[in-house]
Amino acid sequence: MTKSTFQAEDGATLSFSDTGTGAPLLLLAGLTRNGRDFDYLARHLHGVRLIRLDSRGRGESQWTGPDTYNVAQEARDALALLDHLGLARAAIIGTSRGGLLGMVMAATAHDRVAGLCLNDVGPVLERAGLERIGAYIGIEPAVATLEEIADRMPAAMPGFHNVPELRWEEETIRRYIQTTHGVTLPYDPDLRKSFEKAMAGPLADAWPLFEACAGIPLALIRGINSDVLTRATADEMAARRPDMIRVEVPDRGHTPFLDEPEALGAIHAWLALCFPQHAGEAQADAAMAS
Repeated sequence: MTKSTFQAEDGATLSFSDTGTGAPLLLLAGLTRNGRDFDYLARHLHGVRLIRLDSRGRGESQWTGPDTYNVAQEARDALALLDHLGLARAAIIGTSRGGLLGMVMAATAHDRVAGLCLNDVGPVLERAGLERIGAYIGIEPAVATLEEIADRMPAAMPGFHNVPELRWEEETIRRYIQTTHGVTLPYDPDLRKSFEKAMAGPLADAWPLFEACAGIPLALIRGINSDVLTRATADEMAARRPDMIRVEVPDRGHTPFLDEPEALGAIHAWLALCFPQHAGEAQADAAMAS
């Protein structure tokens, strides 16, 4: 996948990919992840322009230090990417932290968000689940090869069941980098410092960000075994937005891969609301998922 770069407002060099033609769809990955997270989904999307951002400190984007790794800055970076591409609006799929970026964008630049699909994220995140994630952020694996990582991956991913071995191998090359000296991380280890700073106090009330999504097509995909987004929070989100497309993906924790039938059905139905020309594919995929 060919990558390009652009300059953020503070001069940081950030990496992105821009493939396909059609309605613009901005893909925002989770805390330590990058645009490659959406490879599985991309295989099933047609007639859309897929724009994947490596947030600062991740993937091929510049490491800019822990003080810059925060949701507000990263949301501004995403808007700067739309500016760079000359796009007035885009629909957004946000996985985990990427969904928080999407909600911030809806709150601060509402007219630029054509729709928001949240992958296992909402306005209330469970501290226990976040602490589980925090336990491994910035920690280089004490193993020599990606094969060893793949063997350990199922045990390290609570809530995931019936995942083919090949998928864990695919996940391994997206989460780690093989070097001649062992396995390393595809992101700045100092992300741990920014995460610990955010976790040091009470978690912010993000319901106002969710309410800021009023008037735009909204979808929620939740791993049924998620320890980050509870069913109770998902229920409250649905109560506040009865028109929100909502699915729960069986055998998945935090976060679904997005190529599960339930996830694909929700995404295509949501895209049909964001971009009516996508409706035919949405109907076909919903039939496949049922």
